[in-house]
Amino acid sequence: MAGPRRRLLTATAGVAVLATLLPMAFLSGPAVASRTVTESYAVPADGVLRLTGHGYGHGHGMSQYGAQGAALQGLSAAQILAFYYPGTSSALTRGRIGVLIGADTDHDVRVAPASGLRVRAVGGTSYLLPTGGGIRTWRLRVVGGRTTLDYDDGTWHTYRPGGTDLTGDAEFYGPTVLTLRVAGGTRTYRGTLRLSGGSTVNWVSMNDYVRGVVPREMPASWQPAALQAQAVAARTYGAWDRAAHPTRSWQTCDSTSCQVYGGYAAEDPRSDAAVAATSRQVLLWQGAPAFTQFASSSGGWTADGGMPYLVAEADPYDGFAGNPVHTWTTSVTRAAVQRAWPSLGTLRRVRITQRDGHGQWFGRVERMTLVGSRSNVTTDGSTFRSRMGLRSSWFHFG
Repeated sequence: MAGPRRRLLTATAGVAVLATLLPMAFLSGPAVASRTVTESYAVPADGVLRLTGHGYGHGHGMSQYGAQGAALQGLSAAQILAFYYPGTSSALTRGRIGVLIGADTDHDVRVAPASGLRVRAVGGTSYLLPTGGGIRTWRLRVVGGRTTLDYDDGTWHTYRPGGTDLTGDAEFYGPTVLTLRVAGGTRTYRGTLRLSGGSTVNWVSMNDYVRGVVPREMPASWQPAALQAQAVAARTYGAWDRAAHPTRSWQTCDSTSCQVYGGYAAEDPRSDAAVAATSRQVLLWQGAPAFTQFASSSGGWTADGGMPYLVAEADPYDGFAGNPVHTWTTSVTRAAVQRAWPSLGTLRRVRITQRDGHGQWFGRVERMTLVGSRSNVTTDGSTFRSRMGLRSSWFHFG
C-alpha cells in the first residue's frame, strides 16, 4: 500500500449520531473561523479547470501522514495523540465488538469445517460439529422464523444438534481462526461468526479487531509510534461506535463507512506489535470514548470536526517529503461539472465565497457557486469534492 486509506465518514454523519446521545453543550465545539472571500474563475476555452489542493480526506482529527511525519521527528505515540486529539485522556477498554461483514450478502453464514468448530444459539447450549464424512461447508440460515444448521457434502442436509433447530441468533466459534465462505472466495476471522438479522457479524475482542484494522488503514511498514497512534485511534473509534449502537445486531462495519477491517488475513507482525504495545488503550472525553476521526493527510491544517478535541490547528508534521498528497494538482472538466449538476446548462464560471479561514488561500472551501447558462447552483466544498473525485475540499483554481 502506497499510503494510508482515507477516512470517508464525515463529521456531519458522526455528529448526527452523537446528537442522540449527548447534550448540545458537548456538541458545540470550538468556534468556526469561516472567512468570506471573493474568488471568480471563468471556465477556460478548452473547458478544463485546473486545480491545486492540499490534503486527502476530511481533515478531522489525526492526519495519518502527519502521524508518520511526527514519528520520524521522534515524537511518541502519546505525543502524537495529544497533538491531534487535545484534551482527551487515556483509559483502558474491555469486551468485544460486533463487526458487520459487508461482503457476505446472501443472508446466511457459511464456514469451512475445522477441528474444534462449535455452534450454539447465542446464550444456549454449545455443540461440537463433526469434520468427517466429506463435509465441505457448514451453514446457518433462517427458515420459517427458525435458525437452521445445514452441512454440504455435495448435497445440503439439515443437521439438528440436540435433536432440534437452534433458537434465535446463532454462531460458529471454537478454532483460533474461522474460515468464512463468501461469494468468490473465503475470508478468515478470529472470534465468532454470528447470523443475526440475516447479516454476518464477527464478534471479536477489541484488540483482535484492531489487529485487523491498523494494517488496512496505515502501512504496517511505517514508524512504530505512528502505528501505535493509529492503533489507539482505531480502538477508540471502535469503542465509540460500540457505545453509539448498544442494541443493534452489529456495532460497526468493515468498510470506509466505519473503519476498514480485514480480519485475520490483514494482520501483520509490525502492526500487531503496535496493538500489543497499546493493549486496550482508548482516549476518553468527559468519561466516554472520543470520536477519534482520522484522515490520510491534513494538508498542513486540520479541520474543525465539531468536537472540543477535533480542532482546526496548523499541522507541522503533515508536510514531510514522504507525503505525496500534502500538495496535489488535478483538473476538472466543464462536462464533468455539467453531468453532476445538469440544471446548470453550460458551466461558465465558478465563484468561491466562503472558506474555513485556515492556511493557504484561507483554507477549505465551504461555499461556492457554479454559474451556468440556465441556472446557478450554490453548493459546498465537500459536495464538490465528492462529485468531482477530489482529494479534499481544500483547493484553489488556477
